[in-house]
Amino acid sequence: MTDKPALRARLRAARDAFAASGGSFDVPPAFREQLAEKSIVATYHPVGGEADPSGFDLAALASGGELALPHVVDRATPLRFLHWPRHAELVRGPFGLWQPHHDAAEVVPDIILTPLVGFDRAGNRLGQGAGHYDRAFATHPAAIRIGIAWSVQEIDALPVDPWDVPLHAIATEKEWIVPVDARS
Repeated sequence: MTDKPALRARLRAARDAFAASGGSFDVPPAFREQLAEKSIVATYHPVGGEADPSGFDLAALASGGELALPHVVDRATPLRFLHWPRHAELVRGPFGLWQPHHDAAEVVPDIILTPLVGFDRAGNRLGQGAGHYDRAFATHPAAIRIGIAWSVQEIDALPVDPWDVPLHAIATEKEWIVPVDARS
């Protein structure tokens, strides 16, 4: 299937059904190994059936790291990562996102956790379709890119466009996946 909108619809339905059944995550040791003291981890607040990265957030804080959240203005404007002290007040942004107020400090993440609509074992990801994370990955090429998803969101091969930036790893409730042919 190469029609990305149809693929998104199918994978969202699978994701949402799985999440409704009460899926949960354990933080893989491989993620903890990525953390260094003072790491800035860009995380996200899950929307709908997206896998909840809260355990990853707590692991980052326990290692002495800090958290950031994406701040989205609209579909065309690149997202920024803004400092987020866990449990600090958030504001409602576009697309139903919860995000820091626009005047929070902008940070450069060491690790970017990204929600997925779909993924394959080559590290390709299918997002919401606005390109926010691909542009953020290009802006922060040194950041470790980790997708967070349910195992039901995996497909054999995703269609890849020239602007798509692959992941360094994918965490599901079942496993930590390191792509065999990950492009950097």
